[in-house]
Amino acid sequence: MLHAPSRFGRHRTLQAGAVLAVVLGLLAWWLLPLGERAPSGSLTFSTGVPSGVYQRYGERLEGALAKDMPEVSIKLLTSEGSQQNLARVATGEADFTIATTDAVATYVRDGRPGAHLLRGCVRLYDDYVQLVVPRDSDIGSVADLRGKRVGVGQEGSGVRLVADRLLNAAGVHPTQDVTAVPAGIDTMPDRLVSGHLDAFFWSGGLPTGAVQELSQRFAIKLVPLDEDLIKELQSNGGSARYYRSATIPADAYRFAQRGTSVPTVAVANLLITTDRTDPAMTEAFTRTVINSRDRIGREVHAAQLVDLRTAIYTDPLAVHEGAKRYYRSVKP
Repeated sequence: MLHAPSRFGRHRTLQAGAVLAVVLGLLAWWLLPLGERAPSGSLTFSTGVPSGVYQRYGERLEGALAKDMPEVSIKLLTSEGSQQNLARVATGEADFTIATTDAVATYVRDGRPGAHLLRGCVRLYDDYVQLVVPRDSDIGSVADLRGKRVGVGQEGSGVRLVADRLLNAAGVHPTQDVTAVPAGIDTMPDRLVSGHLDAFFWSGGLPTGAVQELSQRFAIKLVPLDEDLIKELQSNGGSARYYRSATIPADAYRFAQRGTSVPTVAVANLLITTDRTDPAMTEAFTRTVINSRDRIGREVHAAQLVDLRTAIYTDPLAVHEGAKRYYRSVKP
């Protein structure tokens, strides 16, 4: 025979339910500062060329974002690179993107559409300029590219921006003195192998998968960018101040470098949005980027270099309010 619950039992059940509701409410308040709702809706993330680091990083970040923001629908858009990415975000075609600081500074300096809306979220990893030639090539410097067929990156890429500047710094006109081929990292390696290119520029995190794969099937070398060239590059001021001397470690491309480090130029990447993006969305996005660093870094090495201590330094852009909230929440 079944007995109806006693008044005491019902009271205990109601008490337990009330306690659980309070606990869940406190947990929600802790996870969402100031009682904000969880991010929902949709976002578009503009990445880069297929097989480039931006795209590979974006694909893995998409999975982390989907787990952390289950109410948000995420769409990835491939792109030509930094310059196109900035235009997309600034004009509302995308919500978040990655771009190099020199490209950002140039976009802002030129007063391009929506430039005043751009905001930084995270300083990510550095891109390293890689000038790739066949191992038996007589090209030993940027100046030696005169008269050659050179892959310079697509028109909307950050590669194109730095390639043109390096050529000018070496006294080589980027359109008159070379045959400039506007191709991306998805096609330049095969063009080099087939003999349709004598050299190509690439700017990306280390190692870039497409360059690493090329080095394993075709004998290549990396051309050094010496200190004098970099000083000439930096002497132009303006957005060129974001370039710095760097070294490609000897083990970045084992088959290409054969135990030798290569001097080059590096430039930082930023995660970017606009001041119109919801602060809760931006805070959650920023948190995921930082928290997923090690997991993504096991597949995309450059992601390991994201550092919480320097992430907030998004010069030349102001930090988005949502990203500021995240940095305040993790401040010791």
